Amino acid sequence: QVQLVESGGGLVQPGGSLRLSCAASGTFFSINAMDWYRQAPGKQRELVAGITSGGSTNYTDSVKGRFTISRDNAKNTVYLQMNSLKPADTAVYYCNVLLGPLDYGMDYWGKGTLVTVSS
Repeated sequence: QVQLVESGGGLVQPGGSLRLSCAASGTFFSINAMDWYRQAPGKQRELVAGITSGGSTNYTDSVKGRFTISRDNAKNTVYLQMNSLKPADTAVYYCNVLLGPLDYGMDYWGKGTLVTVSS
């Protein structure tokens, strides 16, 4: 079982920056990947960025060059540095953790943190 605690959301002006954090705790063998998803009003949840235990990253096209995902494996924590924020980035951001094979590849979700980009 995994518990995820997100932090760092809030209100920011267009062009500003925020850094989201997500710390995982609980009983599990290993984490294969940690991801950030977001869901804007009236839209489906989408994958924003992901990072594997080995450090490989991927981003949705709309955030490439603006967002950076990183993780501290020792702390089981993932970060999302968001720069040059746009109103279109407004959404609830959710942390997701994908466990390894010994945990049957189960995934867990955080409760979400709201990011509002507005002047």
